[in-house]
Amino acid sequence: MRRVEHRDAPGPGPQGKASLEGPPAEPGPGAGAGAGTGARRSTESEVYDDGTNTFFWRAHTLTVLFILTCALGYVTLLEETPQDTAYNTKRGVVASILVFLCFGVTQAKDGPFSRPHPVCGVPGSEGSIATAACPTNGARRLVSEGLSPRSARGPPRGNRTASPGLWDTQPASALRQRTLQSQFLLVLQTVHDGRQFLKYIDPKLGVPLPERDYGGNCLIYDPDNKTDPFHNIWDKLDGFVPAHFLGWYLKTLMIRDWWMCMIISVMFEFLEYSLEHQLPNFSECWWDHWIMDVLLCNGLGIYCGMKTLGWLSLKTYKWQGLWNIPTYKGKMKRIAFQFTPYSWVRFEWKPASNLRRWLGVCGIILVFLLAELNTFYLKFVLWMPPEHYLVLLRLVFFVNVGGVAMREIYDFMDDPTFHKKFGQQAWLVAAITATEFLIVVKYDPYTLTLSLPFYVAQCWILGTVLILTWTVWRFFLRDITLRYKEIRRQKQESRCEVDQTSMDGSEGHSPLLEEQDRDGEL
Repeated sequence: MRRVEHRDAPGPGPQGKASLEGPPAEPGPGAGAGAGTGARRSTESEVYDDGTNTFFWRAHTLTVLFILTCALGYVTLLEETPQDTAYNTKRGVVASILVFLCFGVTQAKDGPFSRPHPVCGVPGSEGSIATAACPTNGARRLVSEGLSPRSARGPPRGNRTASPGLWDTQPASALRQRTLQSQFLLVLQTVHDGRQFLKYIDPKLGVPLPERDYGGNCLIYDPDNKTDPFHNIWDKLDGFVPAHFLGWYLKTLMIRDWWMCMIISVMFEFLEYSLEHQLPNFSECWWDHWIMDVLLCNGLGIYCGMKTLGWLSLKTYKWQGLWNIPTYKGKMKRIAFQFTPYSWVRFEWKPASNLRRWLGVCGIILVFLLAELNTFYLKFVLWMPPEHYLVLLRLVFFVNVGGVAMREIYDFMDDPTFHKKFGQQAWLVAAITATEFLIVVKYDPYTLTLSLPFYVAQCWILGTVLILTWTVWRFFLRDITLRYKEIRRQKQESRCEVDQTSMDGSEGHSPLLEEQDRDGEL
């Protein structure tokens, strides 16, 4: 939906004229194909365009995302879902097509025609993305790129500051779009049909989960158990411990900031405390919350992630083609480094620098926490065991899309003009997270409407008031106070300068005044 501005080619011409191509260059040796292209371009007419980019020519990515989420929330939560399975399926298919078009309108690349509007070429562009999602096309594309999908398309490496990685290709993007479409199809079904729909993926699903005992005995040392007094600790050391560590290690590589990672880690433990009356598996022992989770698993993962970030920031990124490396050891090393970043950017979020960055960082933290909560609530409302492979696939999905999305969000926040498009993967992550939340609300509203305990509600209200108070003081009252102090200081300096000038003037004229007084006396 962006408007492409064609500028003048180098060469003489009237000022202000923009042409699609300059005069064709003379074909040189070995430039047969280029000569043909230049001859074809020379037949195009000249275009005069002042480059005005009006409201209807911009890609309103965040606006479309907000309207889409509100519309889905209205249909999901306020309208009564019909009991007709066939009708709901058709409605879900139509909604999937609409969200596909919304993504294309805001994110797809413009075609060669800009009249009557670039959006008219979206269906064809989206069709090419769907074709790229085919496994044979994706494999053929990776083979054509050799061992460097980063270098696919675009200018040579020397002129590039960033390049698409393996998880930022069209097939990966198409897979994420299909995930969002599947969620739209699921959220528009009845609760019973939605749960039974999962039987098409795994016949074992769609069955209520058995009751499990969480929390239990929280004694670190159990004197009643003579054989193993520390059995409570060993019972907690299951497969989720390395999963916690690995998850926070990867999250640190995405966020690239120690403070944000620690805030998200501690905040989620407070959320578990606050919501343990809704989900039983949030009920854990105090030492499981703060020692095993925050300090050992999460803290150690964040520490190792920060050490890796330090190594990546100091590493020299010098790339060489695989077949240009003479030794087998060098080739193996090159293949291993293929799974490291092409280049590195150190994130400096600076949340307190201005209001926009502060709201952006708060939004990132809230989306992270909501995505974490969706993991547990989706398992609960869809009757999915924690060890099921779909739960693991969802986490892998967020891992591979999270790094790309965070880089897009950082670039979007760093844009001083605020006219940059919201990135594709960031758009999809926000839409998927919101859709998952709507699925949870629709499938089990009773659990979510269980009121918080009084003391928990008081703590959250107090925390919210403190954050709002600090925001108003930091970005509004503080600026007014500093501006008032600066004006007052300037007035005092100007008053001091005036007084100093008057004093200097009086001292300079005092001998003359004394002489005039003596003449008057004589």
